[in-house]
Amino acid sequence: QVQLVESGGGLVQAGGSLRLSCAASERTFRSYYMGWFRQAPGKEREFVAQITWTGESTRYADSVKGRFTISRDNAKNTGYLQMNSLKPEDTAVYYCAARSKATTSFGSWGQGTQVTVSS
Repeated sequence: QVQLVESGGGLVQAGGSLRLSCAASERTFRSYYMGWFRQAPGKEREFVAQITWTGESTRYADSVKGRFTISRDNAKNTGYLQMNSLKPEDTAVYYCAARSKATTSFGSWGQGTQVTVSS
């Protein structure tokens, strides 16, 4: 498994933007799929976005499609989540996750970073 550390969370007004980063501990990260998930208070953790190990293919939850962009820089062992047009309902702890190509579930998780969107 790879160790992941998120950063970039904070407090922003509705309509604003934030960029989250996910730094991986190993070069093997470049062969992993990367995903972002979030968990709001009192709710289940939910999928936000996923990117393949090459970066060629992405997938988004309907709730963030058109507003969020997932990307990665394998040379830096880092993934990103650009969040635009933020809404109060985007408030949550955001987690970065990684999985190998051989599995269907995410086995490596970061500690999470808080995103709070004020109205």
